[in-house]
Amino acid sequence: MLTADEERFLLFWEKNRDKQKKISHQLLRGTPLGLFIAIGIVVSIGAGWYERADMEANAKLSPVVLVVAILAIVVFTGFFYKRYQWDMREQRYKELLYKKQKQKAAK
Repeated sequence: MLTADEERFLLFWEKNRDKQKKISHQLLRGTPLGLFIAIGIVVSIGAGWYERADMEANAKLSPVVLVVAILAIVVFTGFFYKRYQWDMREQRYKELLYKKQKQKAAK
């Protein structure tokens, strides 16, 4: 027998699975996590806690390359994090459907 929480999840995922699979949805919803990581990188670079690395970065690092790299990190992290979440929910959904069908067949 499925619990009430599992039944609610089945109903929720049946309604929202197609919407959450869209790439645009995953990018928009995953961007805050990517930005959080990017802010951590920028703060780490700007803090100056390792002077030799700062000297190397100031001598060799182009600001354009840094901005492009940070944007790539934001998009990559946000997209793949939400894709991973979607895959985990889809797997749980399929497992619960199988469990539900198995229980119906046993009756």
